[in-house]
Amino acid sequence: MIKSCHIRFASLGSGSKGNATLVSYGRTHLLIDCGFAMKETTRRLGRLGLAPEQLTAVLITHEHGDHIGGAGALVRRYQLPLYTTNGTKLSGRLNGEVPDWRPINPEHSFAINDLEVCPVTVPHDAREPVQFVIGDGANRLGVLTDLGSITPHIVRHFKNCQALVLEANHDPAMLAKGPYPASLKRRVGGDFGHLSNQQAADLLAQIETDKLSHLVASHLSEQNNDPYLACSTIAKAVNTTPDWITLANQEEGFGWRDIQPYN
Repeated sequence: MIKSCHIRFASLGSGSKGNATLVSYGRTHLLIDCGFAMKETTRRLGRLGLAPEQLTAVLITHEHGDHIGGAGALVRRYQLPLYTTNGTKLSGRLNGEVPDWRPINPEHSFAINDLEVCPVTVPHDAREPVQFVIGDGANRLGVLTDLGSITPHIVRHFKNCQALVLEANHDPAMLAKGPYPASLKRRVGGDFGHLSNQQAADLLAQIETDKLSHLVASHLSEQNNDPYLACSTIAKAVNTTPDWITLANQEEGFGWRDIQPYN
């Protein structure tokens, strides 16, 4: 029997004030990260045509507040399964126990209904951070933000995606001249901080992008980056124009994108 549904994805918002990515496949709806308070999460989900009680599960990449801040309250209120690594859970940032916690073992794929989820270890200044590749057996979506450097391990896991949500956090020159204190500049620009525009482009040059139908620039710094600069830099790496790149912003995220079967 040929399945008629396909992977769809959208963002509730992306940036230092809160992050959440929605991945859907038929009636399966996964929320990756929840950095917004419950009322705001509900409002932003509604903008995409969903209510919190329709979520299948919540997955958390790491324990920084802009990714986990609203997760504990959400899963407790709606009795949702919550997937995190042991390190993320032990951080104490869930503000209490959760009714249905399910441990993530990095590099070990698991199924949520018809979707396969592969958690990938990344270099970031958190206890046990992961990012995700999600597939339906035919197509793959990569969600890759909050990492400070590109490793062969990451290149291997994020090859051959049909869609990629990729961090382009800062421009090094803008970061150097910007308002952050020196310690924060070192953290953001370090190997366990956030990807620059050029680092994102360098990753794209190392992975197979022929099948890429959607490329999203995400987690842009409002102080240390410029949207056009970010999109221009990564567009060059895939031989396209900046307007082809989807931009995930803080207030609106981005609307639904469909991954059509690749022929």
